[in-house]
Amino acid sequence: MTVGEDAGQQRVARVVVVDDQTVVREGIVMILGLLPGITVVGSAGDGEEAVAKVAELAPDAVLMDLRMPRCDGVEATRRIRREYPGTQVVVLTTFGDDDSVFPALRAGARGYLTKDAGGEEIVRVVHSVLAGEAGFSPSVQRRLLERLSAPADAEKASPPPDGLTVRETEVLVKIADGCSNQEIATALHVSTATVKTHINNLFAKAGLKDRAGAVRYAYAHGLVRPPGRSIT
Repeated sequence: MTVGEDAGQQRVARVVVVDDQTVVREGIVMILGLLPGITVVGSAGDGEEAVAKVAELAPDAVLMDLRMPRCDGVEATRRIRREYPGTQVVVLTTFGDDDSVFPALRAGARGYLTKDAGGEEIVRVVHSVLAGEAGFSPSVQRRLLERLSAPADAEKASPPPDGLTVRETEVLVKIADGCSNQEIATALHVSTATVKTHINNLFAKAGLKDRAGAVRYAYAHGLVRPPGRSIT
């Protein structure tokens, strides 16, 4: 059964699209307008406007960006799920890293897609969420499975230095291993833009100026071991 046939057997989902970039927001609205099973009843440019649109229009679902001014997508999701529980939230964002995925899910999002998702995949996930299921892009689903399958002792490990997040630490280790930005992106299932953001953040937190300094920092803090040295 195709997505179109499946959507045709369900009620049309009423959706609000939220994104702070006008060209992206209008593009999503246009694409969804060409597909069966979904109708866009409104759009918003930030979290505050998203909450107001939900109050006004009572949509079935919101397609929510995360990084926005005034009120970000996580806070908007939290408010919508608390104040308007009849409206479900599906995140649609550029970022698929742990620091984006898990706060959004804890805030109440039932689906999570990255912006490389096609229109039919968006429709499928929206209907899955409205049917009481969860819906994730393949890369996000991998992250969830990795987290669930991680050893229990992992959570007892020492926290990363200088307030680095787990994802920033992973990127740092990859840098110390000599990986390029593209290689890091492929290994961690994120975009190169996301890798660059993590690098900028970890450099700022750790006071680093270049990749050579990042390598020295990783060794100094025991995040990687010099070649040939065994675990003691």
